[in-house]
Amino acid sequence: MFTGLVEEIGVVAELNPHDETGGTSLTITLPPSSTLLADAQLGDSISVNGVCLTATDISSTSNPPSFKVGIAPETLRLTNLGSLAKDSGVNLERAVRADTRMGGHFVQGHVDTTATIVSVARDGNALTFRFAPTTLDVLRYIVYKGYVALDGTSLTVTKVDDAEGWFEVMLIAYTQDKVVVARKKAGDTVNVEVDVLAKYAEKSMAGYLGAQGEGLVKPILEGMVENLVAQAMGGHS
Repeated sequence: MFTGLVEEIGVVAELNPHDETGGTSLTITLPPSSTLLADAQLGDSISVNGVCLTATDISSTSNPPSFKVGIAPETLRLTNLGSLAKDSGVNLERAVRADTRMGGHFVQGHVDTTATIVSVARDGNALTFRFAPTTLDVLRYIVYKGYVALDGTSLTVTKVDDAEGWFEVMLIAYTQDKVVVARKKAGDTVNVEVDVLAKYAEKSMAGYLGAQGEGLVKPILEGMVENLVAQAMGGHS
C-alpha cells in the first residue's frame, strides 16, 4: 500500500528484457544523497511510476545507490514500464508503515490502464494536463474532485468528460518539481490507478441492488431519474 506522495525521482540505469532469470528486470539509480534505501530489505515493495514492484537487489552503499526490480509479463502489458529508456526519470515511493501520515490516498500500486497526454496548458504558475485513458471503462471511477494516481502520484481530478473520454488534473508549482509527470508532453503516456474505494462502492451497490430484485430496484432507479429531472427543471423531488 502507498500514499501517492512521491519520495524520490530515480533514474533508469537499465531495462533488461532478458535478465539472468529469463525475465525482465529494471535497475534504477538514486541521487548520492538519497536515503530511500537506508532501511530497505530484499523483497520489499517499492512503487516505480505507480507500479508495486519487488526489490530483488539493493546496493544502498554504492555511489550512486541503486536497486533492481523484476517486471512480470502482465505488468508489461498493463503499464508503460516496458517503454522506459536509459536515463528516464521515474517516481519512487516506499510502502507505507503503520505510523505513516496518509497525505495522499490509498494507492495499491496495481495499475488499471495507461493514458495518453492529450494536452498541457499553463494556468498561472500551474499546469493543467488532459488525459485520454486507453481503457475507457476506468472513467466511471474518475469523478470531479476525486482521487486518481498517475505514475504513482496522488492527484485531484479537476474536470472529467465521459462522453469525450478524457479527464484533467492540475499540477501546482511545488508538485511540478517533485514528479515526473510534469516533465512529460502531449503524446506521452502515464500509468493510471483509479481510487480502489470507488470499485468497492460499485461492487457493494451492485450486490445490494441485485439482492433487492427488480420489483424494488425499478422504483429506486425511477426515483433517481425523477429527482434529476426535477432539479434540471429548477424544482425538487
